[in-house]
Amino acid sequence: MTTQVTEKRKALGRGLDSLLPKARPAEASHPAAAPTPAAVAPAPAAAHDGEAVHQIPLELIDRNPYQTRTSISDASLQELADSIKAAGVIEPLIVRAGESGRYQLIAGQRRLAASKKAGKTTVPAVIKQVSNEKAMEMTIIENLQREDLNAIDQAEAFDRLSREFGLTQEQMAEKTGKPRSEIANYLRLLKLPAEVKYHVQQGAISFSHAKVLMSLDGADEIARLAKVVISDALSVRQLEDVVFELKTPVEKEKAQPKHVDPNVRAAEQEMERALGVRVRIKDRRGKGKIVIEYASLEDFDRVVEMLSKK
Repeated sequence: MTTQVTEKRKALGRGLDSLLPKARPAEASHPAAAPTPAAVAPAPAAAHDGEAVHQIPLELIDRNPYQTRTSISDASLQELADSIKAAGVIEPLIVRAGESGRYQLIAGQRRLAASKKAGKTTVPAVIKQVSNEKAMEMTIIENLQREDLNAIDQAEAFDRLSREFGLTQEQMAEKTGKPRSEIANYLRLLKLPAEVKYHVQQGAISFSHAKVLMSLDGADEIARLAKVVISDALSVRQLEDVVFELKTPVEKEKAQPKHVDPNVRAAEQEMERALGVRVRIKDRRGKGKIVIEYASLEDFDRVVEMLSKK
């Protein structure tokens, strides 16, 4: 467990470092690099990855205006506060100098909130000199590298990276370590009806359930079936079966050949249930072709993702 946590911290550090390469001495002394007005940094108390770590009073740290996280679990916050009471803050926060001797938080919202809950008066922090744009990008990337961010918050974070920074899905995948297909699926969630997005945020509907719901065409149908998922506690497989029956029963009945090898038909039905789209198998003496039909780009992306899984 300790090894896994350490590896995650190292991965996060690499992600943020890629956004903020260390300044050269000549650059640091350049007049344009000096912020005005800015807080005077307290004397460094330690070092973290070669950078000075300062103990900064909690009362001098202002909230992050670029934060994309909308909620923090009370249980997880209390767990982190208990850990901080026992061992302190292991991973320093990242802040930038503000006005009148104050600091603005960039990364570490949960650690800051848990430190307050634990009764701490100071926290360890690394002070960075970054622009508003870079501070926003760092905040979003840090949140996306956390595992406890709900699916809608992640989707909105990816959307901001796309709209405000012009990042492609491939670039976002490189910065966050997530597959491009997964990022595409997150962005699709933003097209869900508002009430369904709320259920996803609250954890009543999982990310996997939401992806299946997205294969439906109408918002009303999606919202109706989302209620069924919650009330009947449908599994993802059960939901896939329901969606399949909604989308294909008439088409299958019309297109059903009069004479079909039962083994071929059984294979078609098994593939249709697995992929959620219509499948036709044309077989002649052990040779033939498999035709997969999709009704939307969402269906196409989902089928490609499923077929490319190892």
